[in-house]
Amino acid sequence: MRPVDLQADQFAGYPPLGRQLVSENLALLRQLPLALAPLFLGEVKAYDWNFPLERREVEVQFKYLHSLTPNQLRSAMAPFSKIILPSIASEIDWVNYPRVFSEYLSAALWSTAQVDKFSAASTEYVNAYRAAYPPDPPPIPRLAIVIVGQGVGEAAFPLFRKLRPHGVHYTNVREDDARKTLFETLARRAGAHPMAYGHWYVDGGEEDVSVPSGITSISYAGLSSLRIAVVEKMRDMGHNSQGPEGVQKMMQALDPSAFPEILSISDPILAHFQLSIFTEGSGTQFYSTTFADWTAHELLRRAQPLTTLVRFAPRQVQRSIDEMILDQQGKVAVDPNGSLLDADMAAYYIWIDQRRLPQSTDACFVVWFEDHQDALMIAPNLLPGTEQTSPTSFANLLKPFA
Repeated sequence: MRPVDLQADQFAGYPPLGRQLVSENLALLRQLPLALAPLFLGEVKAYDWNFPLERREVEVQFKYLHSLTPNQLRSAMAPFSKIILPSIASEIDWVNYPRVFSEYLSAALWSTAQVDKFSAASTEYVNAYRAAYPPDPPPIPRLAIVIVGQGVGEAAFPLFRKLRPHGVHYTNVREDDARKTLFETLARRAGAHPMAYGHWYVDGGEEDVSVPSGITSISYAGLSSLRIAVVEKMRDMGHNSQGPEGVQKMMQALDPSAFPEILSISDPILAHFQLSIFTEGSGTQFYSTTFADWTAHELLRRAQPLTTLVRFAPRQVQRSIDEMILDQQGKVAVDPNGSLLDADMAAYYIWIDQRRLPQSTDACFVVWFEDHQDALMIAPNLLPGTEQTSPTSFANLLKPFA
């Protein structure tokens, strides 16, 4: 099927808000090239459970495309129209399964050496609609805090090596009030600048505190029932000889209605996000460090929060996938030192994710070796690549961002 052949009744399976968007913009969707229309519909189909800023991104694209004259629209879509796809691409049911088409498109672009051409077209398109309708600046500079090394007596390697060239390494931070100060900073920012899904606490173990209102929290232990239920479905799919691709497709098709006793449907956005962590992340079902890392990556990419606090906890020792799938209820040994290595690298990637957000030059990033005096801070007023040995506290360091 081609975009020009789209009919309203083909979208009966879409959630209500997404279906309404299609109804209001069907004539426009029919004018999009095959290389773009399914990808756009993937965003529309997920619109109902997208975070507010994700919804705005979809709305802005429609607004931008409607603002173009017919000639301007053809010109804007021309780079995508030049992408040559095999005839089988039009046979995929990309209306109902846009993500399947997305995976097919990726493979086709690589196999036909058109990746650079598609990437350039996408960059040009995104820059155009964001220039026409730029995102609102955050009301305060973003703050991301990462806590690593829970349960580790002494690090077996130099910490923060990837981050040190970009910030100040503090070696004499008062650890007696550090955890309390970090959580108080999160709560204070959420209270002063309330924003739906704008302030997050992610814990790779048990939640450390009673989470105040205004903060969206998620933890590995708190989602253990969902995690085990997802792994059980993975095991059933494997037993039914679905194969890796079949299991992946089945996992992507899962939604919160499959877990009514576990997920609260009163907040469908959060429920879908929680489920996606285990159905889309690789290793999130088994390793708490991977859970914390992937969750932080996804919420920074999707929700773009003002404040993010991520606390890593010890993960289980490495075992084979088959063993972990078959033994989800048993007690397993943990590896605090290996977990610190994971978390130290994850902190670097979380900082990179934060830098990708709008107005990131004003943002602040902090990583702390839990219950120790080592911390690193990256902020616009700090001299990168330096070390501070004099006594200090997080209350003092975070004062401009509290």
